[in-house]
Amino acid sequence: MHEVVVYSREGCHLCDVVKETLRQVEGAAAFAWREVDIDADPELCAKYNDEVPVVFIDGRKAFKYRMDGRAFLRALAGRDAAGRGGTGSS
Repeated sequence: MHEVVVYSREGCHLCDVVKETLRQVEGAAAFAWREVDIDADPELCAKYNDEVPVVFIDGRKAFKYRMDGRAFLRALAGRDAAGRGGTGSS
C-alpha cells in the first residue's frame, strides 16, 4: 500500500482539485492518503508556502500545483515497478 501525503492549505482551489482527484481514483490502486495543512506548522509553511498543493508518494515529492488522475496512477505504477527492481518497461 502506497502512502500519499498532500500538503495543502485551507482556501486553496488547486488543493481542492487535487484532493477531489484522489477521491475519484480511490479504489483504482492500493494507496492511502492524508492531508497536512501547512499553515498549522511554521516549518512546513516556510518550505511549501509557494508550492501547494504538494503531493508526496511514499516519502518522495511527486507533484506540485496540479495533478490529474491518470498521471497519479502512472506514478503509483512506476513506484510499484521500482520496488520490484524493474523500470516498468520490458
